[in-house]
Amino acid sequence: MATLAVYNIGKQKVADLELDDRIFDVEVNPALLYEGVRTYLASQRRGTAATKNKALVRGGGAKPYRQKGTGRARAGSRRSPLWRGGGTIFGPMPRDYSLSLPKKVKRGALRIALSLKRQEGKLTILDQIPLDGFKTREVKEMLGRFQIEEALIVTDEKNVFLERSVQNIPGVKVLRYNRLNVYDLLHYDHLIFLQSAIQKVQGGLLS
Repeated sequence: MATLAVYNIGKQKVADLELDDRIFDVEVNPALLYEGVRTYLASQRRGTAATKNKALVRGGGAKPYRQKGTGRARAGSRRSPLWRGGGTIFGPMPRDYSLSLPKKVKRGALRIALSLKRQEGKLTILDQIPLDGFKTREVKEMLGRFQIEEALIVTDEKNVFLERSVQNIPGVKVLRYNRLNVYDLLHYDHLIFLQSAIQKVQGGLLS
């Protein structure tokens, strides 16, 4: 069991926390990380791009001209993709791009990403981030004490003050523990956990 220090926002050590090696000290498997990132990004695609095919284009119900005797190629509808204003061939249509992973694979990818942050020394645990309002300056000062510029902050529950306070800080994001994903863990340089959130994550990944 690895032990990490728990700090307050003044960078003063207040406790020690044991981390389960089954989550924070596993062998890195790039293939699992790839699958986790691929699944997350695919699920973010809206899939709303659409074009009109021959069936959706307006008009063209009647045959444009008679079959024979005009010297022109046969035509059955003005909606033909060969005609100007006709339908689009093989154009994009609304679809669902989302992918899913088996639960064991998803949890395995999360364990690897968390282990990677700990091995790189980019995991910080805070006892709490007390805010009584929207205090962007206080959050920036806290990050400055830890010499952190880009970070993912993981909380145990909704924290409106913290979430709104980081909106104007580039490279900083607040995420609740139940929305933790491989992409955000790898995308942000540093990982900051609230003590209560990391305990819930450990419980969830071991259940």
